[in-house]
Amino acid sequence: MVKKSDRAPLLDWEETPPPDANQTAQPQPDAPAEKSSQPVGRRTPTGSAAGTGWSSNGNGTAAITCSPTKSVTAVVASGNGSPGRPRTGLCGHGWDRPEPDRNVPFPGLSVSDQWEEKDQIVAVFVVTFDTRSGNIVEWCLPHDINLDGVEFKSMASGSHRITNDFIYFRKGCYFGLACFANMPVESELERGARMKSVGILSPSYTLLYRYMHFLENQVRHQLQCPGQYSPLEAFYDDKKATLPPAGNGLVTACPTWSVTTINRCMHPEMKITHPAGCMSQFIQFFGEQIMVLWKFALLRKRILIFSPPPVGVVCYRVYCCCCLANVSLPGVGVTVPELRPFFYINIADIPALETEMSYVACTTEKIFEEKKELYDVYVDNQNVKTHKSHLQSLLRVNAADKEKYSKLSEQRQMLLYSQEVEGDCTSNEEDLFILFFMELNNRIFQTLSEVAGSNDPTLTEEHMRAMGLDPNGDRSFLLDLLEVYGIDVNLVIDTLCCP
Repeated sequence: MVKKSDRAPLLDWEETPPPDANQTAQPQPDAPAEKSSQPVGRRTPTGSAAGTGWSSNGNGTAAITCSPTKSVTAVVASGNGSPGRPRTGLCGHGWDRPEPDRNVPFPGLSVSDQWEEKDQIVAVFVVTFDTRSGNIVEWCLPHDINLDGVEFKSMASGSHRITNDFIYFRKGCYFGLACFANMPVESELERGARMKSVGILSPSYTLLYRYMHFLENQVRHQLQCPGQYSPLEAFYDDKKATLPPAGNGLVTACPTWSVTTINRCMHPEMKITHPAGCMSQFIQFFGEQIMVLWKFALLRKRILIFSPPPVGVVCYRVYCCCCLANVSLPGVGVTVPELRPFFYINIADIPALETEMSYVACTTEKIFEEKKELYDVYVDNQNVKTHKSHLQSLLRVNAADKEKYSKLSEQRQMLLYSQEVEGDCTSNEEDLFILFFMELNNRIFQTLSEVAGSNDPTLTEEHMRAMGLDPNGDRSFLLDLLEVYGIDVNLVIDTLCCP
């Protein structure tokens, strides 16, 4: 389960008796803050004025914002709290585009609007389970938006067995977040249980975490007071997007990170409720198997993660798996497919998956395991497997993998020690893990680039070890890597094959 943070500075849009015609629903005053779960010295975000969402703090600190395109932007607040000039993270592995479009997630919006990451809520909806009709969209705004399939994406298969959950998903060119709750009721018509989900759609999944607390409150409100939608109406009226009439419909990959764009003191809400805050738990869960997932992610394989409900934490694993493939070297992987996060999927997504060359997704439906044409890698709990014969060797954790994982663990222990003993809050585990894999990937591609551009483009055992790879155990991985990224070098086969 996701730990609760200090109360987020969000609007509650409290359900109230119908006001005068010219009035809107008023936000509920902030409740007294609970004791913070953050280390001493970690900066918390300043509250925002009602109806405006987040505001910049006025002390000139940088706030991280993640573009749904392929870069992370650090917007530096000036002394008066207004956004300053943005700094853009480096791009890589197929994320380099012509200069005018490289950092334009939403064609038609001004650059300043995009840097400020204004609210882009394109829909808000309530899904309910009807004993006669099954999952249905009970209510939505705008009323004419196409929400076909959202009733199944926002209420995962098997959710009737749990009391609450949250789900990230993809709907066409938008991403969604829904909070689910299941409440027992004394009603024969409802068969003793009332189940609902309240969710939103946005062009960027990196902004959805802001509204987790609000959605959790609203789904409980809908269970207790069905049909009272004025808080959701006020929310949509305040946060609705101003999007261009037409776009390219593309869903972009997860953001890349760089040293200059990782905020060392992230907002507590992002740390706890946003996928970027769960990298440490992700790696602890998989242990050394993380190195296997890293290779498959770097090779742009189709990765499907199975887990029974709750599915929220599994959606986090989807995001984290994408982050393993970050590269900040310009020009790397221009021609490779992007590793796209699908988050939660069900059988209705099969047609979309059939056309995807690379993705990471999760599901609660076991039937997907039989549909091997849809995936390359299947992850069940901590068991990573593949039905592709040429990928079987990548499932083995070799000596170099163990060494890399050991170094990662040592760095984590040193970080935890500095935080506990020295009170250091300038670094965190998420920074450490993201940078560890990005630097590992950069070293590999930098070495391959140098060898490919030399007079003798031949990879030797020394090159393999310099890249942190096992000359024997990683030979198949390296061959696949060279093919996927179109890097023209020669291998000294005898050296690599000899024990």
